[in-house]
Amino acid sequence: MQIKSIVLTLVFVAMSTLSFSQEVSYGVRAGVNISNLDFDPDATFVNQHRNGFAFGGFVDYGITETFSVQLELQYSAEGGKADDIRADYIQMPIMARFSLGDKFALGVGPMVSLKTWKNQDAFSTFTFSGIGGIEYMINDELFVDARVHYGLSNILDEDTSNGLEAQNTTFQFGFGIRI
Repeated sequence: MQIKSIVLTLVFVAMSTLSFSQEVSYGVRAGVNISNLDFDPDATFVNQHRNGFAFGGFVDYGITETFSVQLELQYSAEGGKADDIRADYIQMPIMARFSLGDKFALGVGPMVSLKTWKNQDAFSTFTFSGIGGIEYMINDELFVDARVHYGLSNILDEDTSNGLEAQNTTFQFGFGIRI
């Protein structure tokens, strides 16, 4: 299966950076989500955004003073507002981070998501997204960030979707602590 190959490749790339790491930091973050599903063809029902939350932990592997790779594991409540189109995930973003001075950092990379709910057979088990964001360090440990996740794969199961496709788009505003 193609998704499994992508996941294994991403894990291999993330783990291989361990040998090149100059500095390793850990932390936790939490945030609020504003998400929605983009349907193709357009949905024939009311499709409103969902306000949700996310929380998790991360490991940041410093490669140079201005570049690092951050591997995360997080839970995220996404999808649409209606109960039958809510989509909750365990996610693994892998972000290449570029420092812009002492306070700001930009991040970009892929993200693999695994659905966490039962009784939602219409949704695919794995999804793939792109992620980008900006982080502001309040002090040496505390930070705030803003991110966007854009779905690159159809989150609906092809066997039950009747040709309908949907991608998840999420705006996330978070805060966290680096240890």
